[in-house]
Amino acid sequence: MTGTVHEVPPEVDATALLSGAQFADAHRVEIGASPIDAREACTRMVLHGPRWIDALTRLRNILVTPFGLKTSGEGAPAPGGLIGLFPVLSETPEQLVAGFNDAHLDFRIVVDVAGDATLRHVTLTTLVRTNNLLGRIYLTLIMPFHKLVARSMMGHIVEPAR
Repeated sequence: MTGTVHEVPPEVDATALLSGAQFADAHRVEIGASPIDAREACTRMVLHGPRWIDALTRLRNILVTPFGLKTSGEGAPAPGGLIGLFPVLSETPEQLVAGFNDAHLDFRIVVDVAGDATLRHVTLTTLVRTNNLLGRIYLTLIMPFHKLVARSMMGHIVEPAR
């Protein structure tokens, strides 16, 4: 069914993208014949997603600043520029890899667009490698929200917010 987000097994090479990743998950949505590429799909998710995610991100930034955690990937190597807070590390029309490394954890988001001209789908894969106790605590605390955030963001690929 077009527009319904489903959790699927991750199909990326986690070792090549983030060696030692301790967490990986993936969500997929069918987009019909929509001709969008990976950058457009990522842009729709990150920049045109639900407003409550923006509010949650602002709250997160306020809470983690005293701990010295990054509030965005600004200043990190970004061959493809930034999409929201995410530095684009590599990109083809079919796949965009974004993310950055921080003292507490390193993460990547991978946006894949695949399928034929009549039935295409977008998959969002998240990879995380924790670097210390703070990273493991942070990962444990955000996991209850992660799936909800991923599903909500992906709903805006098919029908971006206006």
